Amino acid sequence: MDPTTFPTKGNLMLAKNSLALSRQGYELMDKKRNILIRELMELIAQASDIQKEIDTAFSGAYQSLQKANIQMGIHEVEMISQRVPVETTITIKRRSVMGVEIPKVECQDKGFQMAYPFYGTKMALDEACKEFGKVKELTVRLAQVETSAYRLAYHIKKTQKRANALQNITIPKYEALTKSIQEALEEKEREEFTRMKVIKKKKQSKDG
Repeated sequence: MDPTTFPTKGNLMLAKNSLALSRQGYELMDKKRNILIRELMELIAQASDIQKEIDTAFSGAYQSLQKANIQMGIHEVEMISQRVPVETTITIKRRSVMGVEIPKVECQDKGFQMAYPFYGTKMALDEACKEFGKVKELTVRLAQVETSAYRLAYHIKKTQKRANALQNITIPKYEALTKSIQEALEEKEREEFTRMKVIKKKKQSKDG
C-alpha cells in the first residue's frame, strides 16, 4: 500500500499540494494549447495567401520563359540558365512560441541581377528571371510557414494529451485522495471525541 495514502495530516497536506499543482499545470497546458492554436490558425491563413501568390507568380514566370524559348530558342535559354549562381543567401534561424522552436527563414534580397550578357537576349528572359526570383522568395516564405505549422500542430497534440491526462486522471486522483483522507481524519476525530466523552462519563460516575 502506498504510504502517502495513509490518513494522516501530513499526507492530507501532500495530497492538497499535489492537487493544487495538478490544477495549476492543467491551466498552464490549456493556456499554452490555446496560444499555439491561435498561432497555427494565423500560419494556415498565411500559407493559403502565399500559395495563391506562388500560383500567380509561377504562371507569369512560365509564360515569360515560354516566350523567351520561342524568341531565343530552348537550347540558348538552357545554356544561359547554367550560368545562374547557386543560391547561398538563405539562412535559417529559430524563434520560440511558448517553448516551441519554429524556423525563421531569411533570404537576402539582392534584387534582380542578370547572370548573362545584355546583348543577344530578349526582354522575355529578363521578365522570366524576375518572376522566378519572386517565386523563390515566396517559396522560402511558404517553407517557413508550413514547417512552423507542422511543428505547432505536433506540439498542440502533445500538449492536448498532457492536459487531458491532468484533467481526466491526475486531478480526479488527487481529488479522491484528498476527500478520502479528509473523511478518514474526520471519522477518527469523531471516534476520539466519543471515546473521550465515554471516559469522562465513567469518571464522573466513579466520583459520584
